[in-house]
Amino acid sequence: MHILLTGGTGLIGQHLCRYWLAKGHRLTVWSRRPEQVPRLCGSTVRGIAQLHELDADDPLDAVVNLAGAPIADRPWTASRRSLLWASRISLTEQLLAWLGSREQRPEVLISGSAVGWYGDGGERELTEASPPVREDFASRLCIAWEETAHRAQHLSIRVVLVRTGLVLASDGGFLSRLRLPFKLGLGGPLGHGRQWMPWIHVDDHIALIDFLMQHKAASGPYNACAPEPVRNREFAKQLGRALHRPAVLAVPGLLLKAGLGELSTLLLGGQRALPQRALEAGFTFRFTDLPSALGDLATGL
Repeated sequence: MHILLTGGTGLIGQHLCRYWLAKGHRLTVWSRRPEQVPRLCGSTVRGIAQLHELDADDPLDAVVNLAGAPIADRPWTASRRSLLWASRISLTEQLLAWLGSREQRPEVLISGSAVGWYGDGGERELTEASPPVREDFASRLCIAWEETAHRAQHLSIRVVLVRTGLVLASDGGFLSRLRLPFKLGLGGPLGHGRQWMPWIHVDDHIALIDFLMQHKAASGPYNACAPEPVRNREFAKQLGRALHRPAVLAVPGLLLKAGLGELSTLLLGGQRALPQRALEAGFTFRFTDLPSALGDLATGL
């Protein structure tokens, strides 16, 4: 298969490239820095700066759209909100316009999203059939991103929307930010610690994306998170145990709100999201409980 990726140089994109290269697929990554693509994604992966660099008669089987500026890197100032919006919605609009101009189109578009689509869900169990609970900025961003990607259906392209939880990996992402404070014995719950954390091991996340790409009946939203979400307090406890460190120093919610503003809602809120549609489709998770997932990753942290 020939697969086009956006966001291919990010954590998930790099893992996908390694996974699909091992399966013999041909990969192209649309990137702002195409010269870095072979080093980050694999020597045989082609990097392009503009979509028109792909020949119109070069068959394309699938598109995986993961591009987007990191949402939790810094407070949501007006300029940051604009960047987050443009890097997701505007880029996806460019992608759809280009796909619409092609005579040969891919069979499937897999487009990124997040469980933040639901907003802070409190104690509710959230499946793909659940509506948004609270539309904060992150929720509105995900809703607009999904609505934009969904328009590809008008081009006779199957659209899959992957609502990702916290991806656990030893080489980047969420755990890399926690590594230092926890190893120094400074880790602990955030705020009251009762908020739900939907998580997924990176290997399961990659396998799920591949499954949804291959599964021709798959379309619409899928929660990409393990079947057993945990509360923030339990997550901190299990991470401390995996790193052989205490995890008792809670970070006060008021301090997070004062320092991060609305961004703090990502840390102090949560989603009790369940992967109902993935399980119904027959996908099997390798890591269903947090201790086994962290145990698998601990040696690399």
